[in-house]
Amino acid sequence: MAVYTGNIAFSTSGEIEIRDITQDVSNIVKQSGLKDGIACVFVPGATGALTTIEYEEGLVADIKSALERLFPKGMDYKHELRWHDGNGHSHIRASMIGPSISVPFKDKRLILGTWQQIIFLELDNKDHNRDLIVQVVGE
Repeated sequence: MAVYTGNIAFSTSGEIEIRDITQDVSNIVKQSGLKDGIACVFVPGATGALTTIEYEEGLVADIKSALERLFPKGMDYKHELRWHDGNGHSHIRASMIGPSISVPFKDKRLILGTWQQIIFLELDNKDHNRDLIVQVVGE
């Protein structure tokens, strides 16, 4: 078994930015030289998240609306009492979605559904330079 680590670096412009990173992850799997295994993508930080969706304009808008309904900005978050940075909702949103995702691959190709893409969600209320870690494990 072998391990290969790559990264995906980009800048974001703040909440809620949703980015399709499927091709980036696929490229790292191919660069790894491994044929079969699992690619784990992880976002360091407490206000970014990863998941899969059908990446299309309507669903992207629906996710943004759903996050606002479930975890609205402007609500009283105890986090604000400590830092006063206005991003309590960002932390809650990120913790509910999660900081990582694992995707199997076979013959150097990610195993995803026809309409399934890997997405990164910038949930903070300010811009960031993000550096996602992609660790590929396999043979």
